[in-house]
Amino acid sequence: MAMSFDPFSEFDRLALGLGSRSTSPRFMPVDLFRERDQYVLSADMPGVDPGTVDIDVDGQLLTIRAQRTPDTREGSKWLTQERPHGSYLRQFSLGQGVDAEKISAVYENGVLNVIIPVSEKAKPRKISVTSGAGAEQSSISA
Repeated sequence: MAMSFDPFSEFDRLALGLGSRSTSPRFMPVDLFRERDQYVLSADMPGVDPGTVDIDVDGQLLTIRAQRTPDTREGSKWLTQERPHGSYLRQFSLGQGVDAEKISAVYENGVLNVIIPVSEKAKPRKISVTSGAGAEQSSISA
């Protein structure tokens, strides 16, 4: 079997954290959008055991933590391991317009969806306008 030499493989491992030796939290890509009266945060976490996902709210800070364990197979010699494992961490500032008490989450097909409802105070509402002309005329004619 021919082996090829890649002079950049060690650079990738060191500079980009692609090797399994990195202990810093991994990056978790997310999408965030508003849909009617809620925000939806979708985080890619393929291969993460849902039991390791931890979501907490402290004041206005939403924190998502997860753990992906390495694939360990007895008697196998790894040729390459590019899929990262270890801990994942993301934090988001919620702001004042959300209802932190009603946040929910669902993990499905490697994607974590966090539903963040908009608070009642922050929802758009109609303001009724009353005419003050009738009230003013009655006090003027007296």
